[in-house]
Amino acid sequence: MRFLVAAACAAALPAHAQDLTAQSLATEAAAVRDKALSDPTAWRVVESLTSEVGARPVGTPAMARARDWGVATLAALGFENVHVESFTTRAWIRGEESAEVVGPWPQRLQILGLGNSAPTPKGGLTAEIVLFRTYQAMLDQPPGALKGKIAVVTQATPRTQDASSYGLIGVQRTQGPLEAAKRGAVGYLVRSISTADTRLPHTGSTAAPGIPAAALATPDAEQLERLAARGKPVTVRLDMSSSVIAAAPAWNVVGEIRGRERPEEVIVVGGHLDSWDPGTGAIDDGAGIAITTAAARIAGQAQRPRRTLRVVMWGSEEQGGSGDEYAKAHADEIARIVVAGESDLGAGRIWRAALPAGSLDHPAMSVFAATVSPLGVLMLREPPKYGGSDIAATIKAGAPFVQFSQDADRYFDLHHSADDTLDKIKPDELAQNVAVWASFLYLTANSDIDFRAAKP
Repeated sequence: MRFLVAAACAAALPAHAQDLTAQSLATEAAAVRDKALSDPTAWRVVESLTSEVGARPVGTPAMARARDWGVATLAALGFENVHVESFTTRAWIRGEESAEVVGPWPQRLQILGLGNSAPTPKGGLTAEIVLFRTYQAMLDQPPGALKGKIAVVTQATPRTQDASSYGLIGVQRTQGPLEAAKRGAVGYLVRSISTADTRLPHTGSTAAPGIPAAALATPDAEQLERLAARGKPVTVRLDMSSSVIAAAPAWNVVGEIRGRERPEEVIVVGGHLDSWDPGTGAIDDGAGIAITTAAARIAGQAQRPRRTLRVVMWGSEEQGGSGDEYAKAHADEIARIVVAGESDLGAGRIWRAALPAGSLDHPAMSVFAATVSPLGVLMLREPPKYGGSDIAATIKAGAPFVQFSQDADRYFDLHHSADDTLDKIKPDELAQNVAVWASFLYLTANSDIDFRAAKP
């Protein structure tokens, strides 16, 4: 007996019949979970994207190839209403970059320019550095204190399972160049927001600072600490080029499995299709694309769902724009979005899940909790705090959302670096993600749960 019948008739059924119905529902959800654990779709999707397209920054020909790849992939997997939603966004394009200590102990430095960085003057920029071991120490400087200097911040990123360090330390990348410029700096170098010890810098966006800004490889940041500690002025030369496309073409790629009874009620999931340029965008966010695409396909194959499952490959997350554009384009259906979810933290195992307040008490979500418990997933009683950058505007407009927390212990070893490649994805961990998402999508799409009506 399907869950729809169980939900409608539970009050009229004797206790034994209700138990049988719950058992049937649990059996169906477990079958979806177990199929996902052995299904190769997610691996094939991320392998195809990283091999056939590779890195795909907005504003480059690779992003157009990614668009075409997304359309072809969704169509080949049997999704319906596959289409492209076009928009334009600002795109920063990296050029040639180099950095070196020119005195008193000349040596090369490994850097990656930050998105939105200004280029150096032609011929480069040479200036003395002022090094701060914490971001707050730089903020404590008064206006003009860094005039003519290159500010260097070397505060390290702690390794955490829940990615909380990124929110705390990431500000020194996103806002640091702007704050340095306010204090008169002519350039900015920041220790990569990374937990790795390799000599591979990690890029990422920053607020447009008007000065050249780059991330240092973590060993190079520590090297500058040692040089500065010797008491002699350290001079660094930066040579960075970049260009900006004010209105670059961009695309959200969409595919659906239409609901058989309530097609207007839509469950929105996905990841972002674009990436930074150093690696091949495997964990960020090829994995998220693969997880949600495979999960929706598996959930929809079990039986045509009552509600519509929609997969979105958002086209400009790294430099921004795709989430806002999606919410704007779908403003008239926000009230019909059952729930939204985004996968954008690599392929580490999901270890914790948060559902909208009160919804864990709904029979379908109780079954979900039981279904994913053998996968090592802990269910929070508290509602989710953050769903993802590409669904943020949709959430703000009123859509309920879920948060499935992945183990981020290794994520910031790889994130935004040349090490973001397919070999870093563990197939069994990828499959665990698919199993969690597929179980949730199946139960949500085939039940009557109203996440808005649930009470804390």
